[in-house]
Amino acid sequence: MIEQLFWDIGCVWLSFLILNNNSFSFSTVLFISVVYIAWLILSTSSLSISSHQKSAIIMANQENGSLPNFILPDSLYTETIREVHSAVEHDWDSLRQSACQTAAGRALWKHVIHDPLAEFLAGETYLKKLYEKIKKDVLNNAREISGVIIAVRTLWFDKRIEAALTSFDGGGAQVVILGAGMDTRAYRLSCLKDSNIFEVDFPEVLQMKTAIIEAATETTDEQKHQLMIAKSLNRVAADLREKDWLEKLQESGLKLNKKTVWVLEGILYYLSHSNAMDVLKIIANNCTSAHTVLLADFMNKQSTTMSSSNFHFYSDYPDQLLPSLGFSDVELSQIGDPDAHFGLLHDPLNLFNKLRNLPRSLQTHPDDGTPCCRLYLLKASGEPPNQTML
Repeated sequence: MIEQLFWDIGCVWLSFLILNNNSFSFSTVLFISVVYIAWLILSTSSLSISSHQKSAIIMANQENGSLPNFILPDSLYTETIREVHSAVEHDWDSLRQSACQTAAGRALWKHVIHDPLAEFLAGETYLKKLYEKIKKDVLNNAREISGVIIAVRTLWFDKRIEAALTSFDGGGAQVVILGAGMDTRAYRLSCLKDSNIFEVDFPEVLQMKTAIIEAATETTDEQKHQLMIAKSLNRVAADLREKDWLEKLQESGLKLNKKTVWVLEGILYYLSHSNAMDVLKIIANNCTSAHTVLLADFMNKQSTTMSSSNFHFYSDYPDQLLPSLGFSDVELSQIGDPDAHFGLLHDPLNLFNKLRNLPRSLQTHPDDGTPCCRLYLLKASGEPPNQTML
């Protein structure tokens, strides 16, 4: 080992000096000091790496085709976290498990997404499953790398949330995250420091999330990453398919007369058409009390065919749907657009860039007959009726 070589060189040199009865010059002392310091640094580094060898997996880096080491945190193997993830794998349905799959995407794209909690919330199983897909894509020089949609979508919502809060001209605001899953923005976005955050999801999902974050916080090495940034965080157990989720939000402190950002990331298409429309109408109907910003993603019809058992609601023209419900200032982006790219989609022939140049009315690609599966990213606004622009 290199550090042992440094130590041996220092010892041999010192022994030579002693046997030859030489006095220690300044240069000699300096040489021995440098060797000793180098040995300390290298030996410490070696110990740190070797203690994690048993928990190492490889994360693919699509930018240069290399496979650098991705070290899973030791606390991911604690009894508490293992038990929680075991329950997720055996007791949860695919809808609830999708929250952990999304967290895995954010964790394995950590070179562009800062989310220290994602790997804890994803769990070993989902991290390894996605890694295998990424590894295969990199080795096969795929035009799209698995997880890139999650990465781009996450970054788009992060950017739009910050922009929405800035548009409110200061003052505290509310951010409501429907179908929050393993979302950790309350812990990682500095723009939320003056905002009250409300996370809505199934009770078992929120309980699991709370347990994992508490377990992760107990480890001294990770604790510095787990401090909440948001002004406050309220987790609201509710089912968006029921009629009482807004009432439960209000009971938890949501003020309908306060400026609010509604975040619907990766949730609408899991709902039935009637349920998704009800959610959108409820939000639209409550835009009349205060300035509101809606951020949501929509699948087109062809995208829902990728998993007919999970995906239900779709809209081929969500930029027309939202105004019909009362929203204004609607902006639509597709994955790969200038504001939904983030330097992650360089290949002009990848799926997303090819679709951007085709009419949205097309259901199949004219070149190869493959389905035109699109994901739309929407920003819309709502204003009180008596509010006027100055």
